[in-house]
Amino acid sequence: MAMEDDDRPRKKVTHEIGQDLSMLSVEELTERVALLKTEIGRLEEAAAKKRASRDAANSFFKT
Repeated sequence: MAMEDDDRPRKKVTHEIGQDLSMLSVEELTERVALLKTEIGRLEEAAAKKRASRDAANSFFKT
């Protein structure tokens, strides 16, 4: 039976802010923490790029 379980596609890990966490296992919580840390990094990178673009535009138009 374990072989059959390995053939099934894994459900994509998602997280909803404010979601009830009481029914999640330690492994599921750990997966979600990793998912959210990756997303935070992606958001910080996007914000840094936008900030750099804004600063470049501000610098150009101030001179």
